[in-house]
Amino acid sequence: MDKQGLFKKFVEIFKVEDQVRLFFSPGRINLIGEHTDYNGGNVFPAAITFGTYGVVREREDRLIRMYSENFPGKGIIEFSLDSLEYEAAHNWANYPKGMIRYVQESIGILPNGFELLIHGDIPNGAGLSSSASLEMLMGVILDEVYDLKLNRVELVKLGQKVENKFIGVNSGIMDQFAIGMGKENCGILLDCQTLTFEYAPLNLEKHKIIIMNTNKRRELADSKYNERRAQCEEALCRLQAKLDIEALGSLTEEQFEANRVLIGDELLEKRAKHAVYENGRTIKALKALKEGNLAYFGELMNASHTSLKDDYEVTGIELDTLVNAAWSQKGTVGARMTGAGFGGCAIALVDKNCVDLFIKEVGESYKEKIGYEATFYVASIGDGTKELKGELIR
Repeated sequence: MDKQGLFKKFVEIFKVEDQVRLFFSPGRINLIGEHTDYNGGNVFPAAITFGTYGVVREREDRLIRMYSENFPGKGIIEFSLDSLEYEAAHNWANYPKGMIRYVQESIGILPNGFELLIHGDIPNGAGLSSSASLEMLMGVILDEVYDLKLNRVELVKLGQKVENKFIGVNSGIMDQFAIGMGKENCGILLDCQTLTFEYAPLNLEKHKIIIMNTNKRRELADSKYNERRAQCEEALCRLQAKLDIEALGSLTEEQFEANRVLIGDELLEKRAKHAVYENGRTIKALKALKEGNLAYFGELMNASHTSLKDDYEVTGIELDTLVNAAWSQKGTVGARMTGAGFGGCAIALVDKNCVDLFIKEVGESYKEKIGYEATFYVASIGDGTKELKGELIR
């Protein structure tokens, strides 16, 4: 929907048309660095141009009224600034509600409520982090509308707190950080423990990022995630018998190879090897992008997928089929699964002149082998959450 369409929908729902403001909060992809965050390593996310729009207007009372075009059957959800408890009946609105609560706990009571129309174009089930997009949208709206002058990293932390404490999902900080701190044409090398970060130029004038959704339900993801995490913790514990390290991410590849015998278990060695080598790939990716070496960056993407398949064993036939088909296409710089695995999405970096043929041939190959269709989205790397000033004329 275009910006004017959003405005018209806001007027239709809330019956007012003056002093409205428009905000946008992106989704995110992780370019490289998978299953490294909980192993003390780096991730390499980027904000994308799919995301969540918010049209907002202040009220004079303390009432908050929200409507999402993605959940029209829920109607307008109402609550007060003075009553910000989790309510199952409020469904999607619990994400922004939690953000309002924690912002108030951080800076004090807000002076008045508002009306908010939400419209998201992040594909459902694609693993591009629609919940973090909504959390950061709400945080930045509060910051801008009420002129709170909040530190953006602190706002990112509040977004994670909403996910962990208010919603009850034990997730890391990467999603909110990438969405809140994203920068056009840049990836972010992020240490999830210290939150130290560095932008990496990702100049894709001649290329596109293609998100490939397997459309497979990810029933195994949570249990296998917990299993892999436990395996890495056990490998670390065995290494710590000799090495003074806090995490697998503390090891270089050379240090790991010199000491891997301490693990004493072939399966645990494979898990630890992925964590160490994948973290190394994030460092190499930063250097490659700074040097404008997109070809090497693509090689690192490919190596990442191979490691996730062979050492970490979290890909599965659907993701492998997509990535193998992508690798065989003309114009593919690199391709890999992204996210937890066992379904979800893969990403490919593709010459922009080859995009249509890529989607056609990879799609046909996938359907022939798997029996149902994948879905493809062409994305660009965009800015983090922000107000779209001057783009809504009322």
